[in-house]
Amino acid sequence: MMNEDQVKEIIQRWRNTQEDDLKPEDYQQFKTLGCASLSEGESQQLLKFIQDEKNQVIVKSMGCVILAPLLNEVVKKAKGLDQYQAAITHLTRTCRPNELLDCMLEIIEGIDPGAISETILALLPHLQSVLLRLDEGKAACVGSTLSALQKQLSRLPVPYTEQQEEADEYGLCRCSAALTVFTEPFVEEVKRTDGNCAATAEDEELKIELLKFCMRSLREPLLEAELKHDRRSPLWLFAVEIMVTLSAIKEPLPELLFFSSLRKNILMDNNQFKEARACLAYLLFVQLITIDNFPAVFSHVFILQCNMEYISQLLSSKKESHLLKGLALFTKSLERVQDNSLPVSLLDLKSFYSVTQNLRRVLTDCPIQHLRESGLQVFQVFINKLDAEAKHKFFRCMLKTSNHAGIESYIIKNIRNQFELSMKWGNANEWFLGTEFISLMTLVLCLPQGAQTDLLSSMDKVMESLNLLRYVLIRDEELRTNEDVWEELCRIKEEYLKMLRVCISISRAYYSSELKALREDQKLKAKARDAARPTKLVKSITVRKEKVSNMSPEVQHQVLQSALVTFDLMESLIVRIEEITEEKQNKLN
Repeated sequence: MMNEDQVKEIIQRWRNTQEDDLKPEDYQQFKTLGCASLSEGESQQLLKFIQDEKNQVIVKSMGCVILAPLLNEVVKKAKGLDQYQAAITHLTRTCRPNELLDCMLEIIEGIDPGAISETILALLPHLQSVLLRLDEGKAACVGSTLSALQKQLSRLPVPYTEQQEEADEYGLCRCSAALTVFTEPFVEEVKRTDGNCAATAEDEELKIELLKFCMRSLREPLLEAELKHDRRSPLWLFAVEIMVTLSAIKEPLPELLFFSSLRKNILMDNNQFKEARACLAYLLFVQLITIDNFPAVFSHVFILQCNMEYISQLLSSKKESHLLKGLALFTKSLERVQDNSLPVSLLDLKSFYSVTQNLRRVLTDCPIQHLRESGLQVFQVFINKLDAEAKHKFFRCMLKTSNHAGIESYIIKNIRNQFELSMKWGNANEWFLGTEFISLMTLVLCLPQGAQTDLLSSMDKVMESLNLLRYVLIRDEELRTNEDVWEELCRIKEEYLKMLRVCISISRAYYSSELKALREDQKLKAKARDAARPTKLVKSITVRKEKVSNMSPEVQHQVLQSALVTFDLMESLIVRIEEITEEKQNKLN
């Protein structure tokens, strides 16, 4: 530990030494003395030394080395906070900006994981001052700084609920707001030079770096956040600022969203860029942020077609925030499209196929009920927008690929609606009334596993198929006018009902035996509760993806009993269909 006289002697030597003659030991000694002052709480004395006119050459040469220790004291909110802030401010004005920036980027890179937001919030104002002092290479420095800051902020959890945003436990919301303030002077620089003949390559580079910042922000945290117009949360306000920044730097939104493949500058990884643009499309078309700046020359079908790429990207995710945005964007993109107008050619596009398959997965596999409900609503809206030929093709595709009785039954309901519509005057079409209708009915009246079909799992589809068949036979006037169509329909019907009867008979026998075994098992257990007897019940039966054998005996009993009731309902519908067929035949005779 040096005494006061030794410290004065060292300082005097530094004052008398040319900058080029300073050695690494001098820098280390300067840092040691600075840290000693901080540890002893002598913030006022340190500030006085830094601001002393006689020491400005020393501070300019070696001041950067005590920036990190000073910032640590600010983050810790140590006693003498105002003095520490004043000392950092003086260093940012005195030391060379390039050296300061290198030092600050090192601080950002080595941030303590437990103090990310506190460090960034303390550093940002000073970092901005340093960058504004740069004369050359400013754009690249702004870019590297924003990238480093966002890399650290990406480590923070994104608050999702309103309560989490209000609490802002990890400081992400405060940092996002501070980042907006941080970029303001650089955005103003771009605005001043935009369209100016004197604009330089440096100006264009700064614009690109700000664009990169905006796209990274859209992907993270905004894609992960729940953004609602009526909440005006901190992250909502950040989203608004990002969209305003894109407008301010004159970045054409159509080019970003619809013609990004033409861009010469690669902004980020292709998948990340697509996620960022998906969030951009959501903010623009769903939340309507800066929609007034979007050209009105694009048709609603074109916008839908372009947005399908982003909708597919969002719906392919398993994250709730992504799925919500994807469903909302799909709904809004369809909203202004005229009903019955989308041509069949659109279904051949890869993006349309991907969206419908991803939406199917949401409907069948997503564990979140409100997402499934929203998914079903947009599923129906999409069907409504297709023209007759497109509906026909879409229904065939879903019946072939969905492999889910619930989806298939929903499609069959829509087939009935289209059949009914086609029966009305002026709406007749070949797709739901003529030859093409038979290709649909072939898929509807089908038991892929034949007599081995699991009727309990296929219950929804089978019941809806029988209801459709019953309705078609009641409203048979138009179909009978085409003899070939009617004969083919009758043939399909007879084969289906014959196979279904066999299937019902086998299933009823099987489930009856399982129900009988369950009752006998319960009687035995009631007589000897202490006797260990392994259960062999219904090992292979599955309901709603859950094995019946995993259920309690009471629930097993309900499932088996319900299955037998369902088989009775199916059989009663078959009987009614045969009665209708006989009544119609008698009338004709």
